[in-house]
Order: sequence, then structure tokens, then C-alpha cells
Amino acid sequence: MMQVLIVIHLLVVIALVAVVLLQRSEGGALGTGGGGGFMTGRGQASALSRATAILGTLYFVSAMLMSIIAGWSRAPRSIIDEPAQTTKSSTQKPAAPNLLDQLKGGSSPSAPASTPGK
Repeated sequence: MMQVLIVIHLLVVIALVAVVLLQRSEGGALGTGGGGGFMTGRGQASALSRATAILGTLYFVSAMLMSIIAGWSRAPRSIIDEPAQTTKSSTQKPAAPNLLDQLKGGSSPSAPASTPGK
């Protein structure tokens, strides 16, 4: 069920992007200000505006459905009832230094330190 909703959601997103890009630019921010296209006049404004509203509604509904369905599979839990995570205790041995620490130190911890001049 979730996979079907994801596919429908992606199709709606692609269609919404296409419809928004087909609309005529009213300002000069990103577009060139119009020009010829496959639709002109009032028919373009009403059809594309209606399509944008419908696709926007479908996007919102599909996003809400996906979040509701995802919430069904989650079991309720409380963070208060969980045991506290302990920090490093003295019984644990320290972690080995990583490669960056080894490079900063100039020698690896596994190799014996060499003394200059010998």
C-alpha cells in the first residue's frame, strides 16, 4: 500500500512541477516575461491555475496519507520508561585512536616509537 502511495505521490510531484513551469511568468524574477506557448490568453490562466490547485491538493492529501499509514506501524513508547544510557565506565578499555589521530601524532600506536639518531 505504501509503495503505491509513494508512486502516486511522485507522479503528482512531477506533474505539479511541470504545470508550474508551464505557467506564464508575471514578474521578471526568473522568467523572460512570457512569449508564445501552446496555450495563450485567459484559457491558459484558468486551466493551469485549476490544474495547479488540483495537483497541490492531491500532493497534500497523499503526503498526509503516507504519514498516517507510517504512524500505524509504530508502537507507542515512552522515553521516560527507557533506561538511561551509561557513559564510559572505568572497566571498559579506551577505544583505539582512529587514523586521523595517528597521523596527527606522527606514529602509529602499534609500532614502537623510533628515536632519532640511532
